[in-house]
Amino acid sequence: MPAVRPDASVQIDSLHADLDARLSALREDPTPVDRSRDRVEDALGDGEAHYGINTGFGALAQKRVPEDDLETLQRNLVFSHAVGVGDLVPKALSRLILHLKIHALGLGHSGVSRETFDRLLLFAERDLVPAIPSRGSVGVSGDLAPITLRPKDGLALINGTQQMSGYGAHVLHEAHRLVKIADLLSAMSLEALQGSIKPFDERVHDVRPHPGAQQVAANVRTLLTDSEILESHRNCGKVQDPYCLRCVPQVHGASRDALRHATDMVEREVNSVTDNPLVFEDGDVISAGNFHGQPLALALDYAGVALAELASISERRIYLLLEGHDGLPELLMEDTGLNSGYMMPQYTAAALVSENKSLAHPASVDSIPTSLGQEDHVSMGSVGAVQLLDILENVERVLAIELLTAAQALDYRRPLRPGRGVERAHETVRETIAHREADYLLEDDIDQSLAFVRGEELLGPVADELEPLG
Repeated sequence: MPAVRPDASVQIDSLHADLDARLSALREDPTPVDRSRDRVEDALGDGEAHYGINTGFGALAQKRVPEDDLETLQRNLVFSHAVGVGDLVPKALSRLILHLKIHALGLGHSGVSRETFDRLLLFAERDLVPAIPSRGSVGVSGDLAPITLRPKDGLALINGTQQMSGYGAHVLHEAHRLVKIADLLSAMSLEALQGSIKPFDERVHDVRPHPGAQQVAANVRTLLTDSEILESHRNCGKVQDPYCLRCVPQVHGASRDALRHATDMVEREVNSVTDNPLVFEDGDVISAGNFHGQPLALALDYAGVALAELASISERRIYLLLEGHDGLPELLMEDTGLNSGYMMPQYTAAALVSENKSLAHPASVDSIPTSLGQEDHVSMGSVGAVQLLDILENVERVLAIELLTAAQALDYRRPLRPGRGVERAHETVRETIAHREADYLLEDDIDQSLAFVRGEELLGPVADELEPLG
């Protein structure tokens, strides 16, 4: 039996649908779970020491545990590991981690008992989501008080990379939409700032054929189709735009390529068996290192840097929109002095971008030995996972501010119409967020703008015409 069966695959872009289908299939046919459990039962009778099944854990791996104490061993393991601290993981993420744990156990190399596996399925079915501290947590067990943990059960529950995988899968699932939003916002700002479309020429990117840059350039060309604004200044004589406009394909594209790599890594991980020991069809029980999070840790750090850059260049476009560029009013209101205009949202964007500089510091470069030195190199991927979610939320807020300011700036280009993709997005914004010419409480508009960034409505019909992350 292969480590990952083709019918068990979970993909990031269809994450929740794939997991729902997977859990449904496991309810109907848990045969792989039963087969792997049989091999654990066989191992218990062979007289040999098997890590975590009839021995202690970590630095205590050499200590054999009597048969009468094996259930207590598993219960004690779960109790001893319940030392997480900090705010709880958001419920939606905890639910995802639980589903990924069930998926991983269902691959049939963990040896978990049917009773415990069925209880996890019941939790998922009834939406009984475990409360997981966001820091220091080493597993997801839920409320297992009604279950007597049998040999290997506790270890199968707490071992693995589902916390890191869950965070990574969630963030990258959002990133598949967010990269299109970022391209749309850059196109809105480009139109508002009367920037040139020449840097998006297909030939430019054919001679430096990074896939991400080619995708971004194609998306901006699509979004600017039929633009009257572009036609109005095609022969204005301007030589070139600032980098935050001219280099959108290169910057957004590099982030796309990095996020695609991270997606590949996380997809491979969520479809892998990552606990210890592993059981195989020939009866072998092998203690190894599939639980080590290094592959994920590096990928999550890389994804964090890639997302942070989307906010970094977005903030520069926000600044440019406020500067009075190409005839726009300074701070995007006509009567400034009496009014501060959109000065302060740029402060917020700058603060969030600065915070991301700290959050994007790679957690994976650190390692502090644990378990009396038995676990002498650790990935710190769980730290990077929490940082990655914070980065995502900061990026979304910066992009929301760009949306708000770009929409305000586009109003001053009327009656000229922007490209059809930009025009539709601008009309969507104006259905709920008004043009402003006097200072007001910006909070509600920023919240509404954030809802657009986090949803599907802004892209509308043009979404299917844009190049996906892949």
